[in-house]
Parts: sequence; structure tokens; C-alpha cells
Amino acid sequence: MGGVKLEILFASSEVVPFAKTGGLADVSGALPRAIKFQGHDVRVIMPKYKVVNNQKFALKTLAKSLAIPVGGEIAIVSILEGELEKEIPVYFIDYEPYFEREELYGTPEGAYEDNAERFILFSRAVLETIKAIEFKPDVIHCNEWQTGLIPVYLKTLYKNDPFFQETATVLTIHNIAYQGTFPKETLNLAGLGEEEFTPEKLEFYGQVGFLKGGLVYADVLNTVSVTYSKEIQSSPEFGYGLEGVLAHRRQDLYGILNGIDYNEWNPAKDELIAANYTIESIDNKSECKRALLEENNLPST
Repeated sequence: MGGVKLEILFASSEVVPFAKTGGLADVSGALPRAIKFQGHDVRVIMPKYKVVNNQKFALKTLAKSLAIPVGGEIAIVSILEGELEKEIPVYFIDYEPYFEREELYGTPEGAYEDNAERFILFSRAVLETIKAIEFKPDVIHCNEWQTGLIPVYLKTLYKNDPFFQETATVLTIHNIAYQGTFPKETLNLAGLGEEEFTPEKLEFYGQVGFLKGGLVYADVLNTVSVTYSKEIQSSPEFGYGLEGVLAHRRQDLYGILNGIDYNEWNPAKDELIAANYTIESIDNKSECKRALLEENNLPST
């Protein structure tokens, strides 16, 4: 496969098959495998939610007492390790007060009130974990607002840390409508100074924007298609207030069309569709259409 072999840390708040609320988890489960296939050393890091069963995923403990500052407090977290597809290490940030809950981000009544603290801890713990295990990535691939503070920290609190001097960041925007905005006092919880609370940095209409911080500080930005990368720069309708930041960073913003795992999404062997088909037996696809219409009480045409 040739080329330069990179060491890459893929940071995400959800990853299939461990925890999922939406498409982010699908990408986070499939893309590292594709990166691994290209010959790179890729590892994944995510929170250890209640839904992640230790026995089912054969998790083992790497560290039991990693100290992570959140505001004026110190959280003592554990680091667990599992595998993705039996070839990619996956690290789990285990801190029961924040992550041992029924849902990932909130209940039907709304988001958890301490989501800021939860993902401040996660972002700091990502950096402290890789230092503890001495995995020095060339690239940290961040995803969505939950990891938006990682690029911020690398350019502020960790800017003089020799461990990270060769580490770059890329931030992927999957859905810009979810931005992680919190009250101004969140800045103190994050351990950041007042100088970060400006329109050019993390301030977003009087609040602290985790995604905005990532957009400002990450070395490279990308999103799920060329069309979407242009749309989110074009107007408030698509950019949700961040269109100006994105337009300012247009030279660093790339649209890369989401791929698909052909083994996972293969109609020739999918057990959940009415009839299997291939390019040679495409007529069988009409049976899938008929079944879908029937399931949704729609007339067949």
C-alpha cells in the first residue's frame, strides 16, 4: 500500500458496535477499519457508557487512577481497553458519575444538565490517556462538538507539552446543528482563561461553543460531502450561526463524501431484507420495494 504510515487516534463520543444514537457511531465504527486497511496504526477512544458491557466486549483495565481536572475538582478515571474487529485498540474513559447512565446524552425530557462537564472530562482524558499509554499520534481525528475542546486544549493548555509537538488535529462536522453551547461559566470548568471568550475564539452569542472552539483551533476541518461543506458556509439556514467561522477557514475545510462498508451494507447477503439481490439479479429488488410499501401501509404501484 506504500506511502507514509501514520499513527492516528480517532476520538468519538459513540462507536458501533459499542454505543450508538445515530450516524456518527456508524462512521466511527467503519472509518477506522478503512484507515487500518490503508496501512496506518489507528486507535479509537470513547466514553465507557453503561451500555458498553465489559464481559461482552472483553474489556480489560489499562489504568485505574488517572487524574483529570474539571473546574476546581479532580476526577479519578479508569481506562479500559477493547478491540474493534479484533485488530484496532479501543480505549474507554470510565468515570461512573458521568457515563454510567441509561442514555448517552440525555433523556426524552432533554439533554443532561452536566453535558459540559462530561465532555470536558472526556476531552482532557483523551489527551491524558494517550500520554499515559505513550501512544503519540501524528493526528487526532475529532468528531462533533463532544470532542471540539481537544484542538482547543492542544493549542492552549498543552501548547508547550513536548509530547504533542508533532500532533495535528482534524475535526469532522457530521451535523452542524448540534454545537454544544453552554453558559459562560463553563469556561472555568474547562480550565480555560477569559482570553478564550471572544468572538474570534469560543464565544458564541454569549455562550461557550465547544464545536466553535474546535472549528477555530483544529488544523484541518472536514465534513460529509462537498455540497454540505459549501452549504454550511453559505447562510445561517445551513451554518446555524457558524457560517462566518467556516467561511473564514474555507482554505482548511474539505468536503469528503461519506463512504459505505460494502460488507455491512450488502444486499446479496443482508438477512433483514425481503429478498437478496445482486447486479446480476436486480429484479429481486422489486420484492424489497413491495415489502417496504406493505410494511408502511402504502399502495403498491
